[in-house]
Amino acid sequence: MEVLMLRIQNEEDLLQAVKEDRWMMDILAAARGLQLTDSWVCAGFVRSKVWDVQHGFTERTPLADVDVIYYDPEDLREEIEKVWEEKLRSVYPSIPWSVKNQARMHAVNGIAPYSSSTDGMSKFPETATALGLAMDEHGELRLAAPHGVSDVIHMIVRPSPHFSANPKLHPIYESRIAKKNWQRIWNQLQVLSIQD
Repeated sequence: MEVLMLRIQNEEDLLQAVKEDRWMMDILAAARGLQLTDSWVCAGFVRSKVWDVQHGFTERTPLADVDVIYYDPEDLREEIEKVWEEKLRSVYPSIPWSVKNQARMHAVNGIAPYSSSTDGMSKFPETATALGLAMDEHGELRLAAPHGVSDVIHMIVRPSPHFSANPKLHPIYESRIAKKNWQRIWNQLQVLSIQD
């Protein structure tokens, strides 16, 4: 059996890989520039970087969008998210920005309110996607990983506890996994069904 030599083995390796990626650091600096409360660049932005590194890719896998989340219960207007997206587009017009206030996303998903952006992240469909990065005012990186980093590092795709525990979400997870077809790009992934 082939033993994979994982290039990223822990949180420190993950943060180091990001620090060495000028494009990612520029994105994180742009997001920090909005000065949004409890703000993170998350999901595929982090996950795809790890999978690219683990697969030894020298070219970045293109992202459908760059997700920025924040938490502001004082202003739940969807329109304000579009204002933030426009501000980011004015800095980096070629980036497919998506900005979402986690203080309102529970309503979109029909569940109890989230207490923070990280709480919202913990409700993402897969553990390997429930990851966020932020840059503080000193340029230091912070990582939010409500389910840890083991799954993303070991290239395991499994439902988050929130999705596992809610039968009505099972078809959403299965449909998403089929549609994303991540193994087409990252062939070393182990994709688990909701029953696994």
